[in-house]
Amino acid sequence: MDISVLTQTFLAIFVLADPLGNAPIVVLLTKGMDLDQKNRVVDRATLVATLILLGFAFVGQPILTYLHISTASLKVAGGLLLLLVALDMLQGEINTYEAEQERDVAITPLALPLLAGPGALTTVTLLMADRPTARLSVVLGIVLSMFVTWIIVRQSTRIEKWLGETGTTIAAKLLGFILAALAVEIGSAGIRELFLS
Repeated sequence: MDISVLTQTFLAIFVLADPLGNAPIVVLLTKGMDLDQKNRVVDRATLVATLILLGFAFVGQPILTYLHISTASLKVAGGLLLLLVALDMLQGEINTYEAEQERDVAITPLALPLLAGPGALTTVTLLMADRPTARLSVVLGIVLSMFVTWIIVRQSTRIEKWLGETGTTIAAKLLGFILAALAVEIGSAGIRELFLS
C-alpha cells in the first residue's frame, strides 16, 4: 500500500467530485422529494459514480492503447481539461442543471458528469497508468473519496444552510485553486514526457 498514491487519488477525486460545491445543485435536483427519496437518489448516484470510476481505472488504459493515445498526451489533455474546470470553479461559472420531474437525476447529471466527470475519469486512468504497482492504493483512494463524498452529499441541505451562499462560494473557489495546481502538475508532467523523453 502506497500512502502517497492513496492520498493523491483521494484528494484528486474528492476535489473533482466537489461535494461542497455541488450541494446546491443536489438540493435543486431533489427539490420536492422527501428525505427518503433524496437519500435514495444520492445513494444511487454515488454508487454509479464509484463503479464508473473503478471501471474506467481498469479499462481506461487498454482503451487508450487500442486508440494509440500515449499517457503523456492524456496527461497534457487531462491537465488542460482539469485547468478549464478549475478556472470555471474559480470564476463561479460551473453549470447548474435544471431539475426535471420526469427523469432520473441520480444517473445524469449527479453521477455523470457531476461526481464522475471527464476530469475524474482522466485522473483515475493516469493514476493507474503511472502507478501500476500501486493499484490497490488507487482503488482504495477512489472508494474512500467517494465514501466521504457520499456522506457530504447526503447532508447537502444541511451543508448549504450551514455554509450559506458565501461559504459555498468560498469552498468552491478553494477547491478550484487546489484543482488548478493539480492540473498544472499533471499537464507539465505530460509536456516533459512528450518533449524531453
